[in-house]
Amino acid sequence: VQLVESGGGSVQAGGSLKLSCAVSGFDSDDYAVGWFRQAPGKEYEGVACIRFTDGNTFYGNSVKGRFTISADNAGNSVHLEMNSLRPADTGNYVCAGSIGSQVVGEQFRHLSAISYKFWGQGTQVAVSS
Repeated sequence: VQLVESGGGSVQAGGSLKLSCAVSGFDSDDYAVGWFRQAPGKEYEGVACIRFTDGNTFYGNSVKGRFTISADNAGNSVHLEMNSLRPADTGNYVCAGSIGSQVVGEQFRHLSAISYKFWGQGTQVAVSS
């Protein structure tokens, strides 16, 4: 399994960025890919998740209405469209994957880092005021 992020950069507050996560090696119909971010000295924060089993999406409260997660039809890439960016959105954005039937279970926490086994290296996003 491999996840490789791209698309980070620097932008002024109010601007937009689109991140992409190239996904490979997911040999199951039941899997989810999430985006997380980490600011210096802070824990991972769940930003968004897409569950490929049924296409359902999940968002953290701080990004609802501003960020959109999507995937291409082949499931090879997961995108995070980020609009109305704020300085508080600054951080290292990492995509992560979870494979297996647990992703459709009631106990699965789609925006919790502990739910994900496979991680990319991340891409940096900096939003200036």
